[in-house]
Amino acid sequence: MTAPTHLLSFTDQIHTFDICATDFASNLICIASDKKLILGLVRFPEESENEAFEWERLKDIYNESRCHALAFHPETSLVTVPKTVTFCSAGADFNLRIFRTDLQNADTVQTLKAHTNYVNDVAWDTEGEYLASVSDDHSCKIWSSDSQYENVTTFCLSSAGMSAKWHPEEPHKVLVAEKKGVVHLYNVRSQQAIMSLEAPRGPLMSADWSFNNCHYITALAYGDLVTWDLSHKPCSPSDVKQIHEDGGRCVRFAPNTELVSASIGRPDITLKVCTAKSTVPLVEASLKLYAGLSWHHRLPYVAAAYDRKLGFWKVQFK
Repeated sequence: MTAPTHLLSFTDQIHTFDICATDFASNLICIASDKKLILGLVRFPEESENEAFEWERLKDIYNESRCHALAFHPETSLVTVPKTVTFCSAGADFNLRIFRTDLQNADTVQTLKAHTNYVNDVAWDTEGEYLASVSDDHSCKIWSSDSQYENVTTFCLSSAGMSAKWHPEEPHKVLVAEKKGVVHLYNVRSQQAIMSLEAPRGPLMSADWSFNNCHYITALAYGDLVTWDLSHKPCSPSDVKQIHEDGGRCVRFAPNTELVSASIGRPDITLKVCTAKSTVPLVEASLKLYAGLSWHHRLPYVAAAYDRKLGFWKVQFK
């Protein structure tokens, strides 16, 4: 088992978290605990003069409903004056909340109501024009920032929506993964389905779209890591391998390569970082509890939250 390279401890249990993936705020983290969203900065030894791991708590924001999913807006920046931090929280009351803060005094929150069951994932497109949310109510909803986050499109699904993803090289296309094992690509402008991919078996709990290579899509279905390479037709899975014997919870591609992915699953709620060509994990850690999984956008760290802890594992890419 691999111990975390760096570890943060908190007083309250963590429900989920997100690391900002924008160039101007790549060390910004939002951590959701009971009725509270904690914004903070993490600094790694690789980028600090004293070669220390540091955590700076910037601001606590009240959140009236327990958070199930988080996503930072792509225009979040800590170098602008004033700073602009925008993120979406999906609550246990089925509502989305868009928080905006300058990390000083000015905070606003906008509530979006349309879902009738739990929201499992939220994601902004690269331009910040659209927000996608997927829910147990068998829908993917698209909200437009141009119209004050009006619900402009709803894609009806045949099972719970588990993941929503966008890609910088594929504007106006959203990836939506369903619990029954189907992954769809939709065009938001034309409101048409472009393609559907099917995992060999379900339930599908999580899916991701490789930032590094838009042809690669992966899903965690049952305990299998299923990968598709869209450059090959027909689009049957290019790789299927069992990673978690008793079922998976979450999967994320490494941002700099489609050949490495991190996943969490059972038994023991175990974090594994695996390469495409091997079943021997680069990282393996038993967490016991699951509260989110995220890669750092620039540095070779994968982060996982469990109970009151947020751990960072440095990954040695081959």
